[in-house]
Amino acid sequence: MSKRTYQPKKRRRARKHGFFNRMKNRVGRAVLKRRRLKDRRRLSV
Repeated sequence: MSKRTYQPKKRRRARKHGFFNRMKNRVGRAVLKRRRLKDRRRLSV
């Protein structure tokens, strides 16, 4: 059997999808804005 594709790592998750990464560029900030408008409990990872 082959191993599963998702091997979770906290640092990688935070670096790719974290708040600071979102704030870095315009598109990411737009994502946060949309999630705020939708009243998401968690804006990012």
